[in-house]
Amino acid sequence: MPAAPVNPVLVFTWGNASRGDDGLGPALFELLEAKQLAGALPGVDLLTDYQLQVEHALDLQGRSRVLFIDASMSARAPYELHSLQPERDAGYTTHAMSPGAVLAVFEQINQRVPPPAFMLSIRGYEFGLGKELSSQARTNLQDSYTLVCDLLTAVPANDWDQYVAQAAS
Repeated sequence: MPAAPVNPVLVFTWGNASRGDDGLGPALFELLEAKQLAGALPGVDLLTDYQLQVEHALDLQGRSRVLFIDASMSARAPYELHSLQPERDAGYTTHAMSPGAVLAVFEQINQRVPPPAFMLSIRGYEFGLGKELSSQARTNLQDSYTLVCDLLTAVPANDWDQYVAQAAS
């Protein structure tokens, strides 16, 4: 049976909503999902999970762009955005991988360069078990949502590198 067609852009969020600001990725996923259900994100697939795993390399198949999104304890507020390159993790297992490691697995199993990929790290502050999103993180979430919507709807795919370089400066 042939594989189902995929949209050219994948937005992949992850995090643990029961650990306060670590839930920023899933919270952004929910905002984007509502926009997508309203028909405002054509050509975009959304995916969320608790953590990145080796199997997620398969989700990159057929993509022209990938945007990874997660919370960060060290990013500048409200967020940091940069391009990614394949890079092997030094860990012992295939669980809790970095986005660069997922790209490296894609490269290894497909014997070709992965699609251009970017990382949005949203600044979080409170990561305690059972915590809600902090007020500062909620503000950063809204700023990140605006950025991602702009990137997905107003920036042509070929201009993502330039847009990301400007956002990083």
